[in-house]
Formats: sequence, structure tokens, C-alpha cells
Amino acid sequence: MGYLHKILQMDKVILLMSLIVLVTHLGAAQNTVDQRIDANFKNTLLLHKALVSLPNLPDNEASMLDNINWVAKEYRQSDFTTTLLPTSTLPILLAEKVIDPKLKTVLFYFHIDGQPINPQSWDQKDPFIPVLKKKNTNDQWQTLDWSALNETIDDEWRIFARAAADDKAPIIMLLEALRVLKLEMKKEPQFNIKIIFDPEEEYGSKALLSTLETYKDRYAADYFIVMDGPMHPTNKPTLTFGCRGIASCSITTYGAKLPQHSGHYGNYVPNPVFHLAKLLASMKDDQGKVLIQEYYKGIGIDQKINLLLKAVPYDATALHTQLGIYSSEEVGQTYQEALQYPSLNVRQIETSWKGKGLKTVIPAYATAHMDVRLVPETEGTEQLAKIKQHIIQQGYYVIDRDPTDEERLTYPKIAKFIAAPRVINAFRTNPEANFGKQIRSQLSNEFEDTPIVIRLMGGTVPIVPLINALDLPTLIVPMVNMDNNQHSPNENIRVGNIRQGIKICLAILNTKL
Repeated sequence: MGYLHKILQMDKVILLMSLIVLVTHLGAAQNTVDQRIDANFKNTLLLHKALVSLPNLPDNEASMLDNINWVAKEYRQSDFTTTLLPTSTLPILLAEKVIDPKLKTVLFYFHIDGQPINPQSWDQKDPFIPVLKKKNTNDQWQTLDWSALNETIDDEWRIFARAAADDKAPIIMLLEALRVLKLEMKKEPQFNIKIIFDPEEEYGSKALLSTLETYKDRYAADYFIVMDGPMHPTNKPTLTFGCRGIASCSITTYGAKLPQHSGHYGNYVPNPVFHLAKLLASMKDDQGKVLIQEYYKGIGIDQKINLLLKAVPYDATALHTQLGIYSSEEVGQTYQEALQYPSLNVRQIETSWKGKGLKTVIPAYATAHMDVRLVPETEGTEQLAKIKQHIIQQGYYVIDRDPTDEERLTYPKIAKFIAAPRVINAFRTNPEANFGKQIRSQLSNEFEDTPIVIRLMGGTVPIVPLINALDLPTLIVPMVNMDNNQHSPNENIRVGNIRQGIKICLAILNTKL
């Protein structure tokens, strides 16, 4: 009996030790990725510094070529072949790596250019000289010497410079992930890779879009991943499956042929501002819902979609406090639901007076400049046509030019409606399709948490025409911090986001498609 008891006790000890070894092994396997990223993290940040130090404004062709050549050289060192595709402006850099012709191909997209700068608005001497900073006890940003990277690197430090986040940080994240995968993990990506580096995204992607038909075959792939934009405010791994499009127009109402003195003609000459205000007010109710006929046609939020939208973290009180608003419009029940519908926005109102100061005049005309954010169920030209039809239904004679003298005397209400010719329609990939589910699953395993899924983001990326032309399942993978001051002075990247972004890229590269 005592012998049997000893055997049972030994079995328990062996089982316990086996569990400890298993847990330790699993933990080590998880930590291995982080440790391998950390081992070279100082060099990664210095590589990022080197790229960000290159001015990247497209009006300077020589400096843009410096950027393009720098990126091409670094990716060639990761066994990519690189090609400069000529355009009427700057060349497009295409990098390619074939792992196995039998595997699927993923096309990645980055942009190399940056927004214009106003150096006087920055808290540093030169926006193209990266500055490492941390917050002091007074919650103010304090400059660090770059030698601080020789010590423990704090994830909350930030690098301030133009394009530090948008979009040079993701370029470095993928580059370092490829290095870790090959040299540290002794592995190859699970798919073939093509990468487009756009030299003019901040200026409308003219080079890329104007040569789309010419190079469409070079971009051929099975899937498309756009690495641009900020993550969800929680800073958790985020996958965006679509973005809204944009169309724009202007509406002008008329008073007298020339501005009139408000003393001599007040109460006599109609003021076009009031006509315009009444017309605009007819387009929305007090809850912000558009009243234009069939404006929301074809859009439905079923239970499955609703669950997806509600899974995105959302605190209405905190958001309203941040924005400084009492309440939101009621197009949707949540922020995410609101994005599933087309918007109607007045972005600027102007009158005939253009000079400095104020004039006591009745304006000759009033113009509202408007934009419409589109969703996949709404086509841009059709939405603008609905707006025009609504104006007609309000009793207006609608034209696309200034009225003649005869028309002024014939029609009591005249409106000029101008639809901007450029329309970018929305796109959306089904989050439940295999591509999205595979990437989501891999990120969940890597981070031991479900990534945030954005069905449709509010903004519009200029390359939507490319996405629609390629007709590929497309994901936007944002990896930089939301508060990066994108397009503004003091643009920055949180150091921890670079670390996390490398891990996200590794997870994607390890996804079997």
C-alpha cells in the first residue's frame, strides 16, 4: 500500500513538472518574438531616424529620389528585386519577392512622401531632423539625446519629425519584420510579396493612378494590404475592411446683381444668405438625418453587422467630452454605425465680399461648398444628382452657371449647382471572408486578444481607385498611434507602436493564405 502511494506521489510530481515545462515552453515561444524584436530595437529606431531624416516633399524631385533609392536599397538587402516604374512625374518603386510560385501573392502599399511643413509651427528647429522626446513630470515633452537608446527604451518615448508616423514608420516596421523572420526565426513569409511605394499619396497619387492601366499587370496579386493610417484610440491591433469615398459640390443662391448697401436696400433686396440657409436646413432634420429622397437607399444594418460594430470599443461620454459637443447626431446609435451611412457636410460658406473686415452690404450671392462621404451602397454621381433634384423640389431653377439678366427677372429662386468632376467611391471587403478571418485569427494568436475590426472607416484614402481597379480583397492595417498629429505640426510616432507594428507585420507574414 505504501509502495503504491509512493508511485502515485511520483506520478503527480512528474505530471506537475511536465505542466511547468509545457507552460514555460509556451511562454518562451511567445516571448521569443518580443525578445527578437527587442534585441535589434535600437538599430530599428536608428534606421527609422535615417529614413525620416530625408526630406520627402514631392515638389523636390531630387530629395524624393533619395527616399526612393534609400528604401529600394534596404529592401534589396532583404532579397527583394526592385523596379522603378516611370510615370509623368516621379517613378513608382515596386519591390517583389517570390517565395514559391505556388503560393498566393499579397500586394502591400506604402507611401514615401509627406505633407507640406510650416517650420515656424513646430517645436523643433527642423521638422526633417528627428527629435527623440519623453514627457517630464509636468507632462511636457522634453528632448532626449539619441544616446538614450543605449539604455532601456521606453515605449512611451516619441520621435518627432515630418513623416515619422505617416507613412515612414510602417515601412520600417515591415522591413524589420522581414529581417527578424529570416535571420532570427530562419523562416520565410507564407506568401509571395509585392510592394508599391507611392511617391505622391499626399498629393492625390497622380503618378500611381495615371499609370494604373500601364502597370496593372505588374500589380497583379491575390490580396491587397494597405499599411497606412492610425490605429483605434485603444492602440490595440486594428484591421480596417473599408473606407468611405468622397464627392463634392457647391450650391450658390443669388440676390441683386451687385452687393447693395444694407441701409439703402435692407428690407427690399432679398439676401441670398437667408435663401441658402433655408435651402440647407431643408436637407437635414434636427437629429442630423438627411431628408433628401432615397439618400440612404440600399443600406441596412442586420444583427450580424450590428454585433461587429458594437464590438468596437466606444465611450460616448468620453468622445463627446473630447470633441466638446453636448450630443451627437442620430444617424446611427454609435460612432461606428454612423459611419455606415453617407454623410452630407457643409465645409464652407462664402459670400460675394472677399476683402478684409466686414461690410454693411447685402451680398450679391452666397455659396455653400459641400462634401459627401460615400459608402459602398452609394455611388458618388448618383448622390450628387439626388442633392440637385432636392434643390429643384424646393422650387429652384437650377443651372450650372451664373444667371442671365433675363433669368433673374423670370425665376423667383435661382441656384447654381456645380458637381465636382472627381469622385472617389467607397470600398469594403467582407470581414467574414477567408482573407480577413485568416489575418484576424493569426493576430489573435500572436497577441492573445481579438483585434479590433473596423468595417468601414470614416476617411477616404486617395488610392481607392487603385483598390477598385485591382478588385482584390483589401485590408487596411493601421499601426501608428492615433495621436500622431498626422498632417499637422509636431507629427510623431510612439516608440511602442514601432515595436508593436513589427509584431503585427510578423503575424501577417506568418499567415497561411
